[in-house]
Amino acid sequence: MIQESDAPRIAAEVRTRMVAQRVAQAKAQGKPLEHVLNETIFHEKRRLARARGADDDKKFYKQLAQQLPRASEAQLQRMLSSVVSRYIDEISGHFDPRIYQLATRVLPMGTGALLNAMSARKLLINGTLPSFDKRILIDGDIASVHRLAERGTVLFVPTHSSNLDSIIMGLGLYQLDLPPATYGAGLNLFRHRLIGFFMRNLGAYTVDRLKTDPLYKDTLKEYSTVILEFGRHQLFFPGGTRGRSGRVEHRLKKGLLGTALEAYTHNLRRGRDKRMYIVPVTINYPLVLEAATLIDDYLQESGRARYIIEDDEFSQVERWAAYGRGLFRLDMYIYLRFGSAYDPFGNPVTPTGESLDPHGRIIDPSGYVRRGGEVVADAARDAEYTRMLAGRIVESYRINNIACATHVVSFALFHYFWQKLKTPDIYRFLRLVGEDVSLPEEEFLQVLDKLLHELRTRADAGEIRLEHILRNARSEDILRYALGPLGFYHTTPVVRQEDGRIIVGDANLLFYYRNRLEGYGLLGEPNLLETHQHA
Repeated sequence: MIQESDAPRIAAEVRTRMVAQRVAQAKAQGKPLEHVLNETIFHEKRRLARARGADDDKKFYKQLAQQLPRASEAQLQRMLSSVVSRYIDEISGHFDPRIYQLATRVLPMGTGALLNAMSARKLLINGTLPSFDKRILIDGDIASVHRLAERGTVLFVPTHSSNLDSIIMGLGLYQLDLPPATYGAGLNLFRHRLIGFFMRNLGAYTVDRLKTDPLYKDTLKEYSTVILEFGRHQLFFPGGTRGRSGRVEHRLKKGLLGTALEAYTHNLRRGRDKRMYIVPVTINYPLVLEAATLIDDYLQESGRARYIIEDDEFSQVERWAAYGRGLFRLDMYIYLRFGSAYDPFGNPVTPTGESLDPHGRIIDPSGYVRRGGEVVADAARDAEYTRMLAGRIVESYRINNIACATHVVSFALFHYFWQKLKTPDIYRFLRLVGEDVSLPEEEFLQVLDKLLHELRTRADAGEIRLEHILRNARSEDILRYALGPLGFYHTTPVVRQEDGRIIVGDANLLFYYRNRLEGYGLLGEPNLLETHQHA
């Protein structure tokens, strides 16, 4: 984590690099440095025109625009430095060990109380607080992760389905007695006073996705790189925002992903052979807190889904309470699975942190960036290595995805109607299914049996993982188990059973939970999301 004493040094390093980079770029392109600042002013003024308040920012950029035409080269560099400093101040997180100790004791119980909508009277009567962390089941080669964290710097790259993910990861690392990790989080999550206080003091740094200025984006990337160089374990979601469709990420944003390689290269230039390790993590939910809003956003026919959603279920206490009642009372679990680690070049590593070539031989990864013994910069080379790393992470997500009963029942039911209606258009299909479309339970169980057979075969081959009940239970029992959560939490039950029939209540949510098994070719079904514009 970033200790308070490190923060000024990190800020100074980021600022120095960013100013030097922009000055060198302007010189190489034969453009005055004024162009860089004009670009920033343009992007920020456009953003601020839509922002409420932000008077200090508006005043700062107005003054900058007034000073720009008469500024000397030295003044331009100082103005650029002031802009970068402003961005760094907004981005920077810090770590307070005292707050960390408090949060790790209070957060699991406090979240449990919130998720159960427990009043002060209930707490007094019960005498105990339900602990949220007891609902998290952790799996994977944990011993290896411990050894890697001791030898080098670990970058955790989880899947991203919910705003709960940061809490889940933080609690998971604490339960495993792993060092806390620095992480970037959307600025909108910091606007809640209490949540923002804990996030800042647990080492989170802010990411403002409304900022379009390339200088801001590069500053954010450089900040991520420098904190890795300082040996601070980090986590970020390489898929970007929460997945709207419900599918496990199959395309990653490679900008921040490349920071591990950049940090490793910078350290080598300074004579520090500090290893960097990338550990993919899948966070698997039987129910997703914000599923209804996310899938509705995905299905916006205008094709203009909101990049940031501030009014979803995560911001509504009553939805937290409904979600928690299902989680605790229906014996549901959230599954956190740590995959095998890779080095920044996409090579697998041994449990002790040695990189392996394609033939399984131990190699020195520094050889990838050296020529004649010297560390050489090569942007095209590094981009290719990062692309290879992204491919390894996507494959890890695929094989460590844990299919839950809710996903399986939703997939089987969706498949049944998809075959019956035979329409290639998802929008038309969802309208046709609508509400209260049903089928006899016996017919449905036949489809479910076939799907379970395929899933168990694929799980035996290591292609996917299954929730405990899916491994051996009868299809009838799996259906009963899934109907509980699918009928309990969401405002309209996703699926319900009545008079021997299985009834669809919300086709959009059925589609969402079905999509967790997208891409495996189950039951001969095509990849429905591949042709969809938001996939």
